[in-house]
Amino acid sequence: MPPKLIKPLVFTLALAPLAWLVYAALTGHLGVNPIETVTRSLGDWALRFLLLTLAVTPLRKLTGWRWPMRFRRMLGLYAFLYTTLHLAGYIVLDQFFYWPGIWEDILKRPYITVGMVSFLMLIPLAVTSTSGMMRRLGKNWQRLHRLVYPIAIGGVLHYYMLVKADTREPLIYATILLVLLLLRLPSFQRPPRRFVKLRRNTLN
Repeated sequence: MPPKLIKPLVFTLALAPLAWLVYAALTGHLGVNPIETVTRSLGDWALRFLLLTLAVTPLRKLTGWRWPMRFRRMLGLYAFLYTTLHLAGYIVLDQFFYWPGIWEDILKRPYITVGMVSFLMLIPLAVTSTSGMMRRLGKNWQRLHRLVYPIAIGGVLHYYMLVKADTREPLIYATILLVLLLLRLPSFQRPPRRFVKLRRNTLN
């Protein structure tokens, strides 16, 4: 597929979950608890896009492919979009803008506290995602965007604490996140020497 067509395809696929939710809402296919379905689905996709964003760099280092790097910013912004919609679903559909109840939840329910803190840390990453901000911040940009690691941990923890009985799905996300973090350790940054020598001999 031509590179020019890949970006619109990724853009369309990233919007597909949101389009499905809108369609399901209009056609009455959100189940017996529509508010929970919408809020939970948006949260799931927020976490998935966050993990996809974290997967880009390990994928490049393991495969040598550079083209996925072009989509890292887009995936990160979609993670922010779905996180914002997830929070909006809670504020608008669940709490109906009842701010005293929202503040009480933030203070008394640990999973909401963790989720809110993770969202607040995600805001500066979204604001500074442009090329202009990268140039202005210089090395500080990379330091700032390391917040993505505690954000991802907070997202997984938020999901785990939210689930009361069946924790299999949040544990799957936790395992994926653990693997992605381990792949960032120095021992995984470069291929083993044997592999390098074998590759050179093959090329010769």
